[in-house]
Amino acid sequence: MDIGVWVSLFAYFALMIAIGVYAMRKATSTSEDYMLGGRTLSPKVAALSAGASDMSGWLLLGLPGAMFVSGLGSAWIGIGLFVGALFNWILVAPRLREQTVHYGNAITIPAFLANRFPTRALSLRTVSAIVIVIFFAVYTASGLVAGGKLFESAFAGVINIGGMSDYAVGVVITLGVVLAYTVVGGFLAVSMTDFVQGCIMMLALVIMPAVVLFGEGGGGFTQASQTLNEVDPTLLSWTEGLTFIGWLSAVTWGLGYFGQPHIIVRFMAIRTLKDVPIARNIGMSWMAISLIGAVSLGIFGRAYAVRNGMEVQDPETIFIILAELLFHPLITGFLYAALLAAVMSTISSQLLVSSSSLTEDFYRLFLRKEATDKECVAVGRVSVVLVGLIAAVIASDPNSQVLGLVSNAWAGFGAAFGPLIILSLMWSRTNGAGAIAGMVVGAAT
Repeated sequence: MDIGVWVSLFAYFALMIAIGVYAMRKATSTSEDYMLGGRTLSPKVAALSAGASDMSGWLLLGLPGAMFVSGLGSAWIGIGLFVGALFNWILVAPRLREQTVHYGNAITIPAFLANRFPTRALSLRTVSAIVIVIFFAVYTASGLVAGGKLFESAFAGVINIGGMSDYAVGVVITLGVVLAYTVVGGFLAVSMTDFVQGCIMMLALVIMPAVVLFGEGGGGFTQASQTLNEVDPTLLSWTEGLTFIGWLSAVTWGLGYFGQPHIIVRFMAIRTLKDVPIARNIGMSWMAISLIGAVSLGIFGRAYAVRNGMEVQDPETIFIILAELLFHPLITGFLYAALLAAVMSTISSQLLVSSSSLTEDFYRLFLRKEATDKECVAVGRVSVVLVGLIAAVIASDPNSQVLGLVSNAWAGFGAAFGPLIILSLMWSRTNGAGAIAGMVVGAAT
């Protein structure tokens, strides 16, 4: 492995940890600081933090892999996600920012629901916290799978730690760096690193498709289209071979946005209500560029592989393969950092939301009602580590498929919290009994 790759990666790791230390000094003195950044996020940080924590390794592994195999038909997932995210910013963001302050200055989703429906407060808080911790353990595991795949593909045999496999080493390193800045700096560190990671991800998804298409061996748009038509004409069709049920399943992924705690908690942390439209415009622009880049990478990566006689065993690793093949080692290291950024931004957000629920909705609610802020911050840090270790155990199977793991957790959150969040924010007649029933049935199905 060229030294340039390591230089870029270590620079990335150092930057993430440095941000964590900075955030620790600025905003970790109270529970609200550690778990919600004191509600001080600027529009650009809130926007990219929501976007980066949303997309995960799926943006650079799962979506390009699906495009590589199935062609433009898989792009409907991205379209559905874009529309869902837009409505999430329009319908949920301003109302959640306003109402979480109005209902007892809630700093977690379970606390907001409990304050919104006080007659069922204890049940709502307990059930919602259990759902969050269970599903996020699976969701976080998918990010660790992506980190393991990166090291397995890019650093095979380079790092030898106690006889561990390359995949296991990747899982350990990914989790270790995330824990370092999340435990130390809390929500502000996670949000600030998300902003930097979001910038890195977007830049990578602009650079790589352009080089794949127009660089040496790419042949340009016309040649790429011709190659794909020769391989399989359906690769360039939006609908051929796609059933109505398949199309509907793809475009409705975006409905899950309304119930993703690690995304909507960013809305709660935006500095002011007036900042929400600004954050929305920034966030949707970022998402459009990133999704187009990921779709282009997968479809044109397939054309590049065919034109240059490449065998791709695992389509989900096309980003990793092309990063090593087409770029100078320093740039390759930067592109690997982009993949790690996609993975880590989501993992850290999910760990912190899980930690917040364990601290505020279990520890403070049942074990230590009079716990001080300092004590809760300490418990929150321990909880981050605990959930991370559980996720690592779940991710121990190197044959896990990123898209499959994410879809299970995504669907679980979407069904459990999506309808409930929308109704609790927009319909005054929603009641506590209905809220609990909807959450339990949604999570179970």
